[in-house]
Amino acid sequence: MMSETKDLLRCNICGRVESPADKDFIFMTDGMGKAFCENCISEMYKAIEAAHAEEKAKEAEIVDEALLTPMQIRKFLDEYVVGQGEAKQILSVATYNHMKILRHYDKNDDIEIEKSNILMVGSSGTGKTHLIKTLARLFKVPYAIADATGLTESGYVGADVESVLQKLLINAKGDVEQAERGIVFIDEIDKLAGKNQENMSITRDVGGEGVQQALLKIIEGSIVDVPVNGRRLNPEAVVPKIDTSKILFICGGAFPGIDELIKERLHLNKNERVGFSLHKNEEFKTKEEAAYNEVIDKVTAADFRKYGLIPEFLGRLPIICPLQELTEEEMCQILTEPKNALVKQYKKILSYDNVELEFTEEALKAVARKAINNKTGARGLRSIMEKLMLKTMYVAPELAAGRKGKLLITKENVEEETGVTMEFENIAV
Repeated sequence: MMSETKDLLRCNICGRVESPADKDFIFMTDGMGKAFCENCISEMYKAIEAAHAEEKAKEAEIVDEALLTPMQIRKFLDEYVVGQGEAKQILSVATYNHMKILRHYDKNDDIEIEKSNILMVGSSGTGKTHLIKTLARLFKVPYAIADATGLTESGYVGADVESVLQKLLINAKGDVEQAERGIVFIDEIDKLAGKNQENMSITRDVGGEGVQQALLKIIEGSIVDVPVNGRRLNPEAVVPKIDTSKILFICGGAFPGIDELIKERLHLNKNERVGFSLHKNEEFKTKEEAAYNEVIDKVTAADFRKYGLIPEFLGRLPIICPLQELTEEEMCQILTEPKNALVKQYKKILSYDNVELEFTEEALKAVARKAINNKTGARGLRSIMEKLMLKTMYVAPELAAGRKGKLLITKENVEEETGVTMEFENIAV
């Protein structure tokens, strides 16, 4: 005898079987052999609504760009970037003005406002790229980060300058309109500085001054053909056109030795104390006594020109944004204070294995000093921490199984690279 429920629907989630007695109880099918009862359908709708509500709440955490002021931008940057007060102020004003121009770009105003691109200068690891990524996150615009060292003039082996726009278009998911509102950061721009004329090679400088010339057009603002697939020399490549007049270009570089050019311009001779004082009522300093952080804020376009950037290129980057070298105190703050601070990350990772992680203040200072001595800036903090925590994170999952562990990192652990010992308590039954 065949089962009475053979032809009845069964809910694919809870397993409830359709019953002729439940006339008001609804079953739905998806057309692929699966059925869902009324209760489960209701729960699915609730889950979808909850997901939408959560997504809206996340979006609300980012302030609407229409309401942003320079002070609000600075406040947001402070949550993720330690130090660099002047750089944050410069970038906050520059990006505020740029976003304001974008909102009024299509209006028929009598006065045409040109964009102000930015030139950043700061030692490696001072936060140039981190600042740009944070700004792009705040404004929810696509951004592209390119390395100037890989760029060459058109027709030579290497990446064409249009490739930076290709990256932007890809990050904008092919949406040209969104790409035209984006931010492009070209790093290592100091590597394009022209050679000294006295030592100029007879060969063509396809990766230096030539690339500066090639970048002029897209940075200033023009309609550029940007291939989506392959190089633009490919006749079959799709070539959308991008108007770069609304794209904010930010160029950055370490410019090693530019502080010496600043000192020379300020007439800081080796043995003389004339022509330069950092603060009121302060004694004049010699070239050797003036530290990098004391002079970098006084950098001008003339210093970049002497360094090797051509005047036409500098003219398209009117805003100069200097970054200070990070101090030991700021390095410690980077390790502990931002929302994505390294110490917070490692604490969270080890907490999944039921291990409580703590650092002594002296241990944090030791990590900071290592990064400063290595001249890697904040970028080097993670590699130091990874090496410090490697052995511990290798054995922690097994040693802490069923137990609550405690791990204290000391100055000796950092400086002498000694093994870190975990203490355990509350052995599980």
